[in-house]
This record gives sequence, structure tokens and C-alpha cells, in this order.
Amino acid sequence: MPTPGDVGTELEPAERERREWRRDRAISTKPGDGTLTRAEAKRDATVRQFDIVSPSATTIGRPDSPDGDLSDRIRRLHDEQHPAMTGHAERMHRLDKARITHALCSELDLTPWERDRALGVLTEIDLTAFGSQRAIPKVALVVIQHVVDSERRRQLGLHDSDRIAELDPDEMASLYDRFESLTDDDRYRALLAANGLDQTSVNRLDRVLRDQLDEQELHGAVYGRVPHRDPHLPRAANREADPPAPERDD
Repeated sequence: MPTPGDVGTELEPAERERREWRRDRAISTKPGDGTLTRAEAKRDATVRQFDIVSPSATTIGRPDSPDGDLSDRIRRLHDEQHPAMTGHAERMHRLDKARITHALCSELDLTPWERDRALGVLTEIDLTAFGSQRAIPKVALVVIQHVVDSERRRQLGLHDSDRIAELDPDEMASLYDRFESLTDDDRYRALLAANGLDQTSVNRLDRVLRDQLDEQELHGAVYGRVPHRDPHLPRAANREADPPAPERDD
């Protein structure tokens, strides 16, 4: 039975295209093509011992050879003893707190004000007071729940004990029915479970949070905003310049 390679046999269109592609391509597949010479292979292996990994990498802060050592100036930079690096770790920790908290707020679809309130508290609070539960996601979830519930109570007037005392039972029940705690959100409960937080841990962290808010005076903290300014008023930079006063005729 003749094969597609036999002379006089008509090839299939696909097989004919493959053979034409192999014949016309510029890459050679002959034995030995594409290999390095002995000198090139030795030079490549020697350089790769301590050379940069990719063209986008940098050799700044690395020794010049495998047996080399860093200078005292570079070592001080790495240890944050140089004046230019003072406070770098603290700044990066603050950015991490803001980044993780912002991501959690986006996951929970909070309002911009609730998000900025949570960011304002977490970026300023000292996490060492939370002990072994001081991981940023854990503290951020407790801060978010505290801030969101406080803001929603304030909007309904539930924070005003004098006003609540004047309400009749039906009005009070109607207000509490309108209040929606963040703990009722399935997404929030899923985030708590994903970070290994049960109700006991949340209650303990919430008590520590309240103490820290009182100690550090962070109850009105807002990220990037002035807490005592009416947000409905236009900013001073956006106001048009006052028109010049008309000249009086003497």
C-alpha cells in the first residue's frame, strides 16, 4: 500500500503544507546547530554564578562576586540605619494596613464614608495591644464591624439615649428593625471564618479595640478627611473666586 512519502502519490493538503513549512523556515535543525562552543559554554556558566537573573533585575546592594561582601554604607541601608531609610518599615506597615483594610471594605461593599472611617482607625491604631490576634486582616474585620455598626446606629439615632428614652415601645421596635448589623452579612461571616475568627475571638478583640479607641482618642478618626467638616459643603479649592466689588462713584 503506497504511503504519502512515495513518489507519484498525491499528498494530503495538510501534509503538503507541513512539508512546505519545514522546507521554508529559517531555523536549521541539522545536528550540532544551535549549540554553544566549549569556550562560550564555560563563559556562560561562570557568569551565571553571580550575574543578574533577568535584564530587569538590578545589582545594586549585591556583592560584586560570590565571595564578595557588602560595604558598610549598603549594609546600613539594609538595616535602616541610613538617614534616608529612617522609618521605612513603619511606613510600609502603615501602607499594608491601609491596603488590606481597603480590600476588605471593597469586598463588603461599604459606603465611602464607612470605608474612610475604618481606614482612619486602623492606620493609626497600635496593633501590639491585640497580642497574638494582631494580624492585620483580623483586626481590620473587627474595626470594620465596629465602625459600620456605629455609623448605622448614628444614622438612625440609636446612639442618643435621651431620644431613645422618649420613644414608645412601637417606635423603638421600628428603629431596631431598621438597623442592619454587619454581622448579619453572609460575606462578613465568610471573611471571619476564612481568617479563623470565632465569636469569642471577635468579642475579645472588640473589647481591646474599644480600650484602644479611648486611649488613643481615635473615635472620630477619618482617613483623608476632617471629622468636624460638613461633607455636603463644597471645598474651599472648588469655590469660585468672589467677584470684585463694584467701584463707587465719588
